[in-house]
Amino acid sequence: MSTIYETLKQDHDRHRQLLASIADTSGDSEERRELWDKFFHDVSAHAAAEEETFYSKLISTEDGQPEGRHSVAEHKEIDDMIEELNEIEFSSPAWLAKFKEMRDRYEHHIDEEEEDIFPVAQENIGKDGTGKIGSAFEKRKEAELELVEEKAEEKLEE
Repeated sequence: MSTIYETLKQDHDRHRQLLASIADTSGDSEERRELWDKFFHDVSAHAAAEEETFYSKLISTEDGQPEGRHSVAEHKEIDDMIEELNEIEFSSPAWLAKFKEMRDRYEHHIDEEEEDIFPVAQENIGKDGTGKIGSAFEKRKEAELELVEEKAEEKLEE
């Protein structure tokens, strides 16, 4: 069983790869739409599951609270940027500019998590040697993916 730190890092690496692939696309192409859809769904589910299974534990500790709150606030910033991107035409130069801004912000966030937050979390909530938190994250992420799909379908129906 993977620890929460290994599980989150695997997701982060997948997100970095998706972002790089999206950056290599242009215009309103099927490839850009598919890659963006995959990134949007995965990162949305990741953030919600991470807040519920990882950051809730970190915030409950006195020493972990500042870092946990900071990261959750960054999730909100990035989520707002992603929502803006969903409202802009893929072929618009504004989409690419906002995408680059969001990508920089997101990559900064996940680098900060891995370099700064993980060590604080290991000291305050443990190394997750049994994989209990990692397993809880994976289960919660699956449930969140279903919710993201439902919300996306509802939005299309509007």
